[in-house]
Amino acid sequence: MNDTLSPPNVLARIVAHKQQEVAERRELVPLRKLEQSPYLASPTLSLAGYLRRPELSGIIAEFKRRSPSRGWLNEFAPVERTTLGYMQAGASALSILTDAEFFGGRSEDLTTARRFNLCPILRKDFVVDEYQLLEARSLGADAVLLIAAVLEPAQLRRLAAQARALDLEVLLEVHDGQELARSLDAALDVVDLVGINNRDLRDFSVSLDRSLELAEQLPAHLGRVAESGLRTAQDIALLRRAGFNGFLIGETFMRHGRPEKACAALVQQLRELSAQ
Repeated sequence: MNDTLSPPNVLARIVAHKQQEVAERRELVPLRKLEQSPYLASPTLSLAGYLRRPELSGIIAEFKRRSPSRGWLNEFAPVERTTLGYMQAGASALSILTDAEFFGGRSEDLTTARRFNLCPILRKDFVVDEYQLLEARSLGADAVLLIAAVLEPAQLRRLAAQARALDLEVLLEVHDGQELARSLDAALDVVDLVGINNRDLRDFSVSLDRSLELAEQLPAHLGRVAESGLRTAQDIALLRRAGFNGFLIGETFMRHGRPEKACAALVQQLRELSAQ
């Protein structure tokens, strides 16, 4: 596989591969095997709740080895040290990329992070099938991402309801007003948070204006997460003033040799900015 992919067909390629991958995983690891995981008997932690805690930063620190648009970010970062460092630095939660083909992730990355961290963990992947929800729960996830751009409204509602039945919170990701309206019409009562992805997965363009423009359309009772393109304490402060309480940051950290140190530096800058 090439190091990078080019728009506009990357999203369609990812989804097509994911559907094939899920079919293969069903054969390798049947549902009855997933149901044997001890995590299914353990209570989950609330991502939405942690993001509302005033003593925390609101940062969802992401472990992501590569990007379809940028290639390898940090191929050899250790999961244990990085995720522990994120939380010690003041992050509110973790996001773990588990897609292997396009992001260099592994399911084992999530289970390792779960073993060493008592915090909400978001499984970041392209969910297209209910199998992936039980799989996420069996790996130790507390929340899953559902992407409006790859799901029909009825499918979104079905997956969100099934996630809820498994005690997983749902972060609904949208890119524009049409996706937001269509998705909330279908699944308002079964999602917990709405994430505005400032990177359009269809052409890789990034703009914080996506979050700012949609902020007023977000229901007040749902957690609000800004995703992608966040680099500075000023970015977070701007989005916080617009009503966001969650800030998902991956590449800004993972491009550094020690991602956890980059996280610590940003959290410190945010504290200094808040004290002014």
